[in-house]
Amino acid sequence: MRMLLRGAASLAAVVTVASLTSGAAAQPRTGRAAEAVRAAQIPPGVTAGVAVYDREAGRFTEQVDDSAQFRSASVVKLLLTLDFLWNRGPDHTIPPADRARLEPMLRGSDDDAADYYWSTYGGSAIIKRMTDRTELGLRDTAPPPAGHPGFWGYTAISARDTVAIYRYILEKAPAPVRDFIMDNLRRSTRCSATDRFDQHFGVAGAFDKPWAVKQGWSGTYAKGTCGSQAASSGAQAESAAPAPRGAAAVDVTRPALHSTGTVGANDRSIVAVLTLHPVGTSYGKAYTDIGRLTRSLNVPGAKRPAGTWFGTWGEFVNVRRGPATGGERMTQLPAGVEVLVGCQVRGEEVTVPPYTNEWWAYLPQYGGYISNIYISSPDNRLPDVPECAA
Repeated sequence: MRMLLRGAASLAAVVTVASLTSGAAAQPRTGRAAEAVRAAQIPPGVTAGVAVYDREAGRFTEQVDDSAQFRSASVVKLLLTLDFLWNRGPDHTIPPADRARLEPMLRGSDDDAADYYWSTYGGSAIIKRMTDRTELGLRDTAPPPAGHPGFWGYTAISARDTVAIYRYILEKAPAPVRDFIMDNLRRSTRCSATDRFDQHFGVAGAFDKPWAVKQGWSGTYAKGTCGSQAASSGAQAESAAPAPRGAAAVDVTRPALHSTGTVGANDRSIVAVLTLHPVGTSYGKAYTDIGRLTRSLNVPGAKRPAGTWFGTWGEFVNVRRGPATGGERMTQLPAGVEVLVGCQVRGEEVTVPPYTNEWWAYLPQYGGYISNIYISSPDNRLPDVPECAA
């Protein structure tokens, strides 16, 4: 459901330092100055709708254009799931065939499953049923533009409506519905099921578990490179349509990247970060920008991973099981993405003319290593990063 366009990154690019430290859990704001520092930091060129709701305190801790409408991309799969489960009977039994579709749709954002539920259960009528349900309390959600009824990813949604959906699931939905959806979102796979995109950005990258996420992306991004085989799908339906004309249409031109879910023990905080990026933005750049934005938020109950954030350069950079080019390839990084480095170790010497480097960085969120030669730093050995313990 996404149009894909290969990006490029020159090996002769100028290497600059781009790192941010992390390690402390989110703390409550105190005073006007502290609030200004902890306010959502939206990267230049990014349009964002943000909402963070603290369920324990019963209040929002972040609200930035939270009523603004964005095309939902795959976040709408939450509504497709709720619509299917709404009238399943007292025990909400899910037939095996539907379980086999819903689980990969929630965990891996499978688009074929979304196509099935959209076409089988009425398309835009699904959104109408959801907005009519007062229990959900949706105010900004709307069906796709009239000229594109088959494009479920063009459904309009806002950050505050996304919070409302999660609040319904957690606080009002029957226990079998709540448990099924949240259990699958807690099992989110790093690699998406349809097009092999790395979907552990935003909430999944900014905070340690426990978290549960449903992500969304749509636009002209390079092919997905996630997974040991770096396979990718040719499915392009969601973004293949031309932008709808006329008023009251969500922006379907700029690349979108959304991160939504819950963070902390007992799903304490609900986080919705919806973003649009300038046309031509690479997936790695958008991935980095939504990560920086999400890390800037006041998210009660969140624990932030220890380590230092660095930019990377080059395309198809391999993450390997050990610090050597012969190590098992676990996945490939989105081009130019920012990564969290936990420690570094000497390993096989790698040469990319005119550079040579024997140091390797351990990426705790991937459980593997990349050569320091691909990290944006002026020195072979990364500053302020400890050596890995034996």
